Amino acid sequence: QVQLVESGGGLVQAGGSLRLSCAASGSTRSSYAMGWFRQAPGKERDLVAAISRSGYSTYYADTVKGRFTISRDNANNTMYLQMNSLKPEDTALYYCAAAWGIGYSTVLREYNYWGQGTQVTVSS
Repeated sequence: QVQLVESGGGLVQAGGSLRLSCAASGSTRSSYAMGWFRQAPGKERDLVAAISRSGYSTYYADTVKGRFTISRDNANNTMYLQMNSLKPEDTALYYCAAAWGIGYSTVLREYNYWGQGTQVTVSS
């Protein structure tokens, strides 16, 4: 069993920055891919960024490419999402997720552990 806890969300003006963190606890010794997803009201949950278990492979949605950076610290079981040049359309509930036993994934259904989410609101 794995628990994921997000932090770092909040309210920021357009053009500002936020850094999200995701702390994993529980059975963390296995290898796993990780990702950040987001869901705005009335919309589907979408993948924002993903990172392989080694940290060497990353994926970004076109809407955030060049503005967001995903990273992970395996020694401390923590993943991060640095978000720069934020836009009002980035407003959403951001979820941290882990795909246990999988080295790298951009497929939502392969992520089997989820955090409760942290709200990011970008004002214009």
